[in-house]
Amino acid sequence: MNLMEQAENGVAMDHLIDHVPSDPAERVRVLQRLLGEPACRQLGIYPIPPGFKLSVVIPVYNEEQWVRELLRRVQAVPIPKEIVVVDDCSKDGTRDILRQLAGDEVRVFYQEVNQGKGAALREGFKHCTGDVVIVQDADLEYDPSEYPRLIQPILENRADVVFGSRFIGDTHRVLYFWHSVANSALTTLSNMFTNLNLTDMETCYKVFRREVLQGINLKSNRFGFEPEITAKVAKKKNPAWRVYEVPISYSGRTYEEGKKIGLKDAFTALYCILRYWKFD
Repeated sequence: MNLMEQAENGVAMDHLIDHVPSDPAERVRVLQRLLGEPACRQLGIYPIPPGFKLSVVIPVYNEEQWVRELLRRVQAVPIPKEIVVVDDCSKDGTRDILRQLAGDEVRVFYQEVNQGKGAALREGFKHCTGDVVIVQDADLEYDPSEYPRLIQPILENRADVVFGSRFIGDTHRVLYFWHSVANSALTTLSNMFTNLNLTDMETCYKVFRREVLQGINLKSNRFGFEPEITAKVAKKKNPAWRVYEVPISYSGRTYEEGKKIGLKDAFTALYCILRYWKFD
């Protein structure tokens, strides 16, 4: 291809981009014609049903460094949504930032005593009005641009619950070896009791049809939420909830950057795996 042809193609592409429809449904139709429907499905490009709403629940504790950018990224995702933020009694400047950002799309609720991630999520779930609910941590380890791929199995009526896995084929930041060992061990033990074959039980990204959460009584206050919700989803029978995993990218952070989960939480997760499989 000579320079003139390259220039002409560049102009044609710029012209095409400038004329991509602003209507989301029409944009999907154009991209499907350009790329083909199979490629679009792989990329998470598909029509969102009319009237659909996603509820994004974000538990927050001492995240003044990241929460503003995180909320900007969540709001930028082109899916109709509500954002439910629960501040778990932050002691830094997080609450001041949330008061500035609260509005029609971002609803903020404040815990007066620090209780943990599980307690914050329980509070957030009570205020969800969307068709599908997704859990989002308040840091930048998990990328909100993954939402279309995460909710796709539910919107296509193939799943009721979706886990975003950090370990089945997408990029991730290389960090703590022993964390990965503990994660693998806890996931394997959870699978033994639940008879699921998950690769990442401890993932932040868990997505639910809203009626799934309405039928579950959650009790864990801290990071025990992860094994508890997994066990209780697996217990559902007649019919069983359909569970899918979707690969996600992951940019973990160090303790110096604000990572909070530690060895104590690993032992708590172990206890919760045993407790919530045998008892409610």
